[in-house]
Amino acid sequence: MPDIKIPALGESVAGGQISKWHFKNGDSVKVGDVLLTLETDKVAAEVTAEFSGTLTISRIEGDDVEVGGVVGSIAEGVVAPASAPASAPASAPAPTPAIAPAPAAVEAPKPAAAPAQVTEAPKAAAPAPKAAPAPAKPEGRITRKKMTPLRRKIADSLVSAQQNAAILTTFNECDMTNIMTMRSKLQDSFVKTHGVKLGFMSFFVKAVVEALKAVPQINVRVEGDEIVQQHFYDIGVAVGTEKGLIVPVLRDTDQKSFAEIEKDILAYAAKAKEGKISLPDLTGGVFTISNGGVYGSLLSTPIINPPQSAILGMHTIQQRPIAIDGQVVIRPMMYLALSYDHRVVDGKEAVTFLIRIKDCLENPARMLVGA
Repeated sequence: MPDIKIPALGESVAGGQISKWHFKNGDSVKVGDVLLTLETDKVAAEVTAEFSGTLTISRIEGDDVEVGGVVGSIAEGVVAPASAPASAPASAPAPTPAIAPAPAAVEAPKPAAAPAQVTEAPKAAAPAPKAAPAPAKPEGRITRKKMTPLRRKIADSLVSAQQNAAILTTFNECDMTNIMTMRSKLQDSFVKTHGVKLGFMSFFVKAVVEALKAVPQINVRVEGDEIVQQHFYDIGVAVGTEKGLIVPVLRDTDQKSFAEIEKDILAYAAKAKEGKISLPDLTGGVFTISNGGVYGSLLSTPIINPPQSAILGMHTIQQRPIAIDGQVVIRPMMYLALSYDHRVVDGKEAVTFLIRIKDCLENPARMLVGA
């Protein structure tokens, strides 16, 4: 009876937690069927059947398992019954010879019931009233469950970032009028040409690339007592999922068009929804963008994503009064927040970087011509 073992999931993944069995104990499975989903501290992985037969489960949902650990077995060639009715004929009694029923006249006569017995019998046969059911016990005031490996990893990473980096946040705001106007004018033709909508995130990504080029001191990471300067622009985009926060990385964004970036974002969104984000999708980013505005966040202080040195927080667009040329006008405004590691990034560099972001977003045409 071949065992079902947790396969190797990556160089740094030692195990995970069984989040779901897709079959029940005793079910028939065939080669290639997805048996279970395993949550690791980085990604969700599917374990498939390598044999056909009847499934026996030995580790249940919620159990932590290591790579190489046995979680069940498959009895090859043994097929579980399709349903209970299929086995019913085997247990049915053997048929008896057909005999015509005896006429009622040959039955032994029964004594006639007295009238009083006839009227009282129904009362006597009536079941005794049942006692009222005891009230259901109220559910507990708390529910306890294990953290998933991904949630534990997120918690450890955030705590580590707070403990090992000197995080400081600087703020600014930008007027989103020109971006919103440009999107409105170009949206129909953009969709017709590229098959995707022109969203805000591609503008944010391109603005970050321009700012990283202008202030390369932000595009660094710390390794021990060394500062590593990076000369590429792989940008992480924080995505909230039902199982926790993940940061898929958009590759070589300096070389991609707005349409290519939007397509990459949609592809990652689809993979995240299906639980198919892989480890390579989440590694190697140099900078992260977190858009809390999609949830209505007005202002926040994002935590950097180690080993990166900075993260940009985007927030909800809100109509607010501002002064322009001595006149108070209503404009769609967004707060920007840049959290950075003050060990390697100075305040002047952080402020310069954030102002460059603001300039790019308020004058999006500059990003198209490189001004």
